Amino acid sequence: MKSTPKSLLALLVMASLAVGAVNFASAATPEKKPVASKKAAKPVASKKAAKPVASKKSAKPVVAKKAKPAPVRTTAAVAEQEDGVMPKLGSAVAVVIDQASGEILYEKNGNAVVPIASITKLMTAMVALDAEPNLAEILTIGKDDIDLLKGTHSRLTVGTQLTREEMLRLALMSSENRASSALSRHYPGGREAFVAAMNHKARALGLTDTRFADPTGLTAANVASAHDLVKMVDAAHQYPLIREFSTMEEHQVAVKGRPQTFRNTNALVKNEGWHIGLSKTGYISEAGKCLVMLTWLNNKPTIIVLLDSWGKLTRVGDANRIKRWMESLASAQGTFRG
Repeated sequence: MKSTPKSLLALLVMASLAVGAVNFASAATPEKKPVASKKAAKPVASKKAAKPVASKKSAKPVVAKKAKPAPVRTTAAVAEQEDGVMPKLGSAVAVVIDQASGEILYEKNGNAVVPIASITKLMTAMVALDAEPNLAEILTIGKDDIDLLKGTHSRLTVGTQLTREEMLRLALMSSENRASSALSRHYPGGREAFVAAMNHKARALGLTDTRFADPTGLTAANVASAHDLVKMVDAAHQYPLIREFSTMEEHQVAVKGRPQTFRNTNALVKNEGWHIGLSKTGYISEAGKCLVMLTWLNNKPTIIVLLDSWGKLTRVGDANRIKRWMESLASAQGTFRG
């Protein structure tokens, strides 16, 4: 049977309609997103990796939190350390010498040249006594004796009259600056001649590191080494009045008719555990707390020089540490010999 043109045309139209229906049906069916693709986009593993627990712990290590401080030493441990071993001193400069033999028992920065503050007054006393003055002569505190450098206070008001001996006593025992100034003003030739005499005596004693600019020690220009001060203490100890006045616990004088009690600036002089033959303290900010003494330790005359102590009680504490140390050495030696 032969196809006519009209039959062929009808077949083509029907085929075209069938293809269009199939395409329409497929287009109308929505495309579903697979579950697997969602998991791949936001994997659970990637979330855990973004904020790992391990990174938090490494930022603040457990070891640092649990670190323990060094153990505090007990009194027994300190005593054990000081048994034959010199303890550390708070003073920046220190020298301990056996006066009789000259043996250096301990030294710390002994050659450092530093301000010596009122240790100066030992030289002031020696120079004042070397002139062989009349100790009963009345001296008067004047305006020139007022401290304009440091502004220190004094109970010796302008117009106060005391004997030269009392001025000397207060200068050594209570470190009275106005008393020291008055002694220098009433020296033959005045204060300038007095300071010159101080430097001359320093050279005569072999104090090569020592310089003086005033009789009180209020200036930082008064300097010396600890080894020089050992020689100065030894020289001052030869003067009976310096020994007596520098070791008195207290003394009362009449200041303008009113009794005033002055005390020693070294509290150790009234300590029964110490036998002190000469003492002098000192302080200005540039020098720190200072202390020199001639004392008997283990029945031997011993010179102690402590300079530039950083604390209020450090110089006294250092002196006590030196005393305990030397006593422990003597005890150890006695045990060994026994």
